Amino acid sequence: MKRRAAGTGLALFLLLGLAPLAATQVHIFQTQNQAGFLAGTLEGVSVDSLGRMTLAPRAERVASIGEPFLLSAAGGGIGGGDGWVVGTGNAGKVLRIDSKGKVSELFAAPEPEVFAVWADPDGTVFAGTSPRGKVYRIANGKSDVFFDPGETYIWALARAKDGGLLVATGTQGKLFKVGADGRGQVLYDSDDTHLRSMEVLPDGDVLLGTAGEGLILRLGKDGNARTLYDADEPEVVALAVGPDGTCYAGVVASESSLVDLSQPAAGDAQAQPDAGAAGADTAAGSRPAGATGPRSELLSISPTGVVESLWSFAGDTVYDVLWSRGRLWAATGLEGKLYSWSDRQLLLEKDVDERQIVALLPGEAGPAFATTNAAALYRVTARTEKTGTYTSAALDAGQAARFGTFRWRGETPGGSAVRFSFRSGMSAEPDRTWSPWTAAKKGEEIALEDLPRGRYVQWRAVMDSDSAPPVLYTAELSYRQENLSPRIDGFGALEPGQILVPQNFNPSNQVYEPAHPTREGIFTTVGQPADEDDGRTKPLWKKGFRTLRWTASDPNQDGLEYELSFRPAASDGDWLRVADELEDNYYAFDATSLPDGIYRFRLRASDRPSNDPGSAQVAERVSDPVVVDNTTPVLVKMDRPSGKGGQVRATVRDAASPLREAMFSVDAQEWKPVPSADGLIDGQTETLVIETGNARPALLLLRVTDASYNVVTFNLSEARDAK
Repeated sequence: MKRRAAGTGLALFLLLGLAPLAATQVHIFQTQNQAGFLAGTLEGVSVDSLGRMTLAPRAERVASIGEPFLLSAAGGGIGGGDGWVVGTGNAGKVLRIDSKGKVSELFAAPEPEVFAVWADPDGTVFAGTSPRGKVYRIANGKSDVFFDPGETYIWALARAKDGGLLVATGTQGKLFKVGADGRGQVLYDSDDTHLRSMEVLPDGDVLLGTAGEGLILRLGKDGNARTLYDADEPEVVALAVGPDGTCYAGVVASESSLVDLSQPAAGDAQAQPDAGAAGADTAAGSRPAGATGPRSELLSISPTGVVESLWSFAGDTVYDVLWSRGRLWAATGLEGKLYSWSDRQLLLEKDVDERQIVALLPGEAGPAFATTNAAALYRVTARTEKTGTYTSAALDAGQAARFGTFRWRGETPGGSAVRFSFRSGMSAEPDRTWSPWTAAKKGEEIALEDLPRGRYVQWRAVMDSDSAPPVLYTAELSYRQENLSPRIDGFGALEPGQILVPQNFNPSNQVYEPAHPTREGIFTTVGQPADEDDGRTKPLWKKGFRTLRWTASDPNQDGLEYELSFRPAASDGDWLRVADELEDNYYAFDATSLPDGIYRFRLRASDRPSNDPGSAQVAERVSDPVVVDNTTPVLVKMDRPSGKGGQVRATVRDAASPLREAMFSVDAQEWKPVPSADGLIDGQTETLVIETGNARPALLLLRVTDASYNVVTFNLSEARDAK
């Protein structure tokens, strides 16, 4: 009967979910959800929250901007014309972009960053600069300092319901309202460090988001503020309002935040957008030291005040949110992704080459959006992409593998198609050593017999449509690793007499002891179990038994079976069978079946349970010499030296094992240790020195144990002196 081997079994490599397989040697890469598709590269395709990939709305690049960072944007052109206004860093420039993509400079501020811009319908532009925050007015080709709040940062600008210009600042967290004459008053003085975001509500109230404590506030027309929500994340980066009065917020705890909460407010040093991820124990941007939660979250606040988390982003940083065309849009980095939320689903609308989308602006067909790293402006059009490409991540088979079949599920309405191609390689990053892409193929099941073997593989899908777009929602790629030999990492014998049994082992009529016998008097007692439990087995003691134990693994995660054989250590003859088809990682046997002597054991590990017999691999290992000794020591000499009083000297010899312990008892009293004449009991022959304290005790016992735990007791009171 086979027994289960500890440490063996099948572990299937997964990519975001793996279908169970009957044939253990075949594995499948399976992609069937949004997170799985987002691990690859999307060009002209989008993925919804259910993992359905299709052609994306077309987003046109309006202009590329030759500034290091684009930090803010507003709709509206000069003189009431079409276009947009953007604020940049590190040169503090305000630029106009017209509808045809022409870029012109409106203003260059002394301060390096423009985090806020506002454009009035008449073409007047206001720019909030940082640090040493000031608000500049740009009109008719001229610019001047419109308002100086004495604050470090200008984070947001907006028009109040009564026409005043609202200015949200940091690091004192104040909201100013500035009249047409440039005179400002403090409308609200927050307890938090930064008033990071702002949205004017239809009734004239102002929605405010703070950075520091992560508060969402509603400031009434009476000047009183009410906290709507205290977020777990420290920064409310963006706010939006839906037509039904629902408020939306993007809250973040990110190393890539524009505001740096890791420094004291007095020395608040600005972080650039692409700050990168810091160590888990290091505070950076608005991410506290040791933070482990998501970097961003989308929230909704109903008109009745109910707050709901719509979506959490583990790695993406939200920079802006916008309600447009019946849905909530979210701009993120560090991978430049544009999402929309509608019908309780999150849809990836666009994945751009630039690393961050930092601002969203209303548009006729969809939002316009500004990016940084590199700086550019896009607009979403009413059209859908005619073609799009998805390239999977490099899928790791763990080692060199042969690829089998690619299957996909989806829909291809009339006039649409999906074509697939594949490549493979041995390096984690695709490079020139990879195979070229295979010719594009159609079909729901594609054989990959011509794809070169490799450790890594990629698949690419090209979607085309002249009418209704195709949809892809599941992809599977099967592979089989090259079968490698198992590894035997350790093999040897436990101490004589020690055996391993399952935790639920319950002996019936066989005698076992839970530990080696203790010596607390002339009569032994049963001790406590040895502390050597691996969770599956427990150690017991049975005299005359030996146990072999091993650790083995398989690089293919194949199931293993084992074979044991033996021969005398001095022999070069054939190996003799002990047991085969073993599945456990230990084997106990009655060593009294063998004559006393020194033996070697051979372990062979085979992956045959998971492979065809012709392709199975075998590893073997030979143990160190194992002593089988079932013979007790013998008393070869005893004398009572003259002039030594009650001293008795006994010489004891063992034929195969060194001696380990000697105890004596006088007149049936407790056992006491006996010293060796040379000070250490470690040889096969030892002279033991017993001090009885009595010249002739009625009963003098000597008990000796060898290294194989053979125990013998000599009655020295009856033994004659021998020389």
